[in-house]
Amino acid sequence: MEEELKCPVCGSLFREPIILPCSHNVCLPCARTIAVQTPESEQHLPSLLHPRGPAPPSAAAAQGPGAAAGSAACLDSECAAGGGGGDHADKLSLHSETDSGYGSYTPSLKSPNGVRVLPLVPAPPGAAAAAAPRGAGPASSSLTCPQCHRSASLDQRGLRGFQRNRLLEAIVQRYQQGRAAAAAKCQLCDRSPPEPAAVLCEQCEVLYCAACQLRCHPARGPFAKHRLAPPPGHPGAPGGGGDGGGGKGAGGGRKLPTCAEHDLENYSMYCVSCRSPVCYQCLEEGKHGKHDVKALGAMWKQHKAQLSQALNGVSDKAKEAKEFLVQLKNLLQQIQENGLDYEACLVAQCDALVDALTRQKAKLLTKVTKEREHKLKVVWDQINHCTLKLRQSTGLMEYCLEVIKENDPSGFLQISDALIKRVQVSQEQWVKGALEPKVSAEFDLTLDSEPLLQSIHQLDFIQMKLPPVPLLQLEKCCTRNNSVTLAWRMPPLSHNPVEGYILELDDGDGGQFREVYVGKETLCTIDGLHFNSTYNARVKAFNSSGVGPYSKTVILQTSDVAWFTFDPSSAHRDIVLSNDNQTATCNSYDDRVVLGTAAFSKGVHYWELHVDRYDNHPDPAFGIARINVVKDMMLGKDDKAWAMYVDNNRSWFMHCNSHTNRTEGGVSKGATVGVLLDLNKHNLTFYINGQQQGPPAFENVEGVFMPALSLNRNVQVTLHTGLEVPQCVKQPKLPNN
Repeated sequence: MEEELKCPVCGSLFREPIILPCSHNVCLPCARTIAVQTPESEQHLPSLLHPRGPAPPSAAAAQGPGAAAGSAACLDSECAAGGGGGDHADKLSLHSETDSGYGSYTPSLKSPNGVRVLPLVPAPPGAAAAAAPRGAGPASSSLTCPQCHRSASLDQRGLRGFQRNRLLEAIVQRYQQGRAAAAAKCQLCDRSPPEPAAVLCEQCEVLYCAACQLRCHPARGPFAKHRLAPPPGHPGAPGGGGDGGGGKGAGGGRKLPTCAEHDLENYSMYCVSCRSPVCYQCLEEGKHGKHDVKALGAMWKQHKAQLSQALNGVSDKAKEAKEFLVQLKNLLQQIQENGLDYEACLVAQCDALVDALTRQKAKLLTKVTKEREHKLKVVWDQINHCTLKLRQSTGLMEYCLEVIKENDPSGFLQISDALIKRVQVSQEQWVKGALEPKVSAEFDLTLDSEPLLQSIHQLDFIQMKLPPVPLLQLEKCCTRNNSVTLAWRMPPLSHNPVEGYILELDDGDGGQFREVYVGKETLCTIDGLHFNSTYNARVKAFNSSGVGPYSKTVILQTSDVAWFTFDPSSAHRDIVLSNDNQTATCNSYDDRVVLGTAAFSKGVHYWELHVDRYDNHPDPAFGIARINVVKDMMLGKDDKAWAMYVDNNRSWFMHCNSHTNRTEGGVSKGATVGVLLDLNKHNLTFYINGQQQGPPAFENVEGVFMPALSLNRNVQVTLHTGLEVPQCVKQPKLPNN
């Protein structure tokens, strides 16, 4: 967390931090150092090195350069103490080449954090009088953030116009106290290292831990009158800041922060537009009249919740990073072991060969060593990079936790927006793939010791191995109706060539796997599966060396109900489809057939057809059919269809042009015809307006069926699919013979 508490300019812990408009923080003394003043005209810059007004030239000359340096030092101390020259001291300027009288700019300095800071250049003698000639325009002061390099203009209040980050100041003070308390060790302990000090005897001037205090400094006898105080740096110690850096009021509680513009008013509201707490008088003056102003406590809780939520994401990534570091360290050991194994194997093979292999053996050993060193270097680089990111995230987490512990709503809201963004950015830095090893522990080196003696000088490693296990991409695998889509890829660090893949699928009932695809593609869609079935799929790769191992098995569940439309590719040319192929009509007075896009061979399926138009009492037919059904006559007249045709008074079942089971009750405009295909019981049932129409129409139906419909130009129907199977079936009407 210490990195979060350091000023980006001086590299030390923050002293009197202020919040810049870009939400970054900087020490107040450092802000005075990097403040720049720019004149609006091209005249000389007015000198601000003398806060109480320019001194006469004679007085400046009489004092000499030493007095000038003392004046500059006095200026800084006055500013820190809040003296009368604070407004001018906040606008300290850097003199240009013309103003300073020197032949070149003063070189910039560099802070411990690597931020370049322009130093304050002392004014040359006489510059105070000559710096503000008549006619020179007013000067405008600005401050450039050392982190994001955004410039902020200063108003007449100077640096006092920026808000103090009281929350950060309290955390820094508490951190310093904790560090000082941890450094205080018992002076009488015989342990190594000594125990932390618990008390300080003011008379003996000795630090004791709890055990040594009971043993060497009991509260009786001559020690009874000694006063035991907390050790230096402890919150209860004198000067230790027991109030946590926030200050105590007369009642012992933390002082409520007052408005920067109205000293007698406490913050009570929060302006969302300005991202700043405001008081009641600020609202009365109308400065935030059109802004979105909300209650301070409510915004405090809301921003705390947002920060906590973002912090949870970073915490999860930090946990993954720790596990990843363990994985990388294990990878180092595996690389070392595998490297030694390869070296031993290589030495054994080379020693078994004739003396002509000796020179070649050294070359091959060098290749293995270089491969191992390369892998080790890559892993070490990745460990160092991940460790750095983890340390930064951990520091940010600790700092955020300290911020959340604070009970100062206004102080929290001053920094909460920027802190939430930082936490979110920190979470986003763990991009996908950042926690995966860049190299594998395996060495893709194989020595073939069979070549003849004349080929020894061309001996080298061969790279060909069986392909590794493909990785199924579960985020891309999906099911739709009775089709499944599978996607896979090879491991990222695999160098073995792959010539193709073999995809296998079972029968949806726990049976044997069968090959459904062989090729080079890594994405495959399989249609025509059973509805409401569970399929197991796996894939393997192959090359000229053979077939690699299977991937993990993925389980795919097809839809329990069918969603489909009319199929324009197989419909008769007189059929007209609309409404995304869900509404059908016909251009011919003769009956024409249209099929659905789904095919059923298993399960129970139900769909409905709504009669949108019904003129001149036609006989539409509803049912199922094979894919090769005749499409230029009424459905059911050939042996490839099973249907119910109906007029406005009665209906008949028809298959192979055989009419059976005439039933009273027809259709009209607005009627609904339901079709229930139960392939578990192998029967077909029809419904009109929710009531079963006659007995089950057909028994012993087996095979692959598609929804089918025949109609002419006097009828228009709309298809409704994905419906649940009707459970409550009304009593059917008795057939009328």
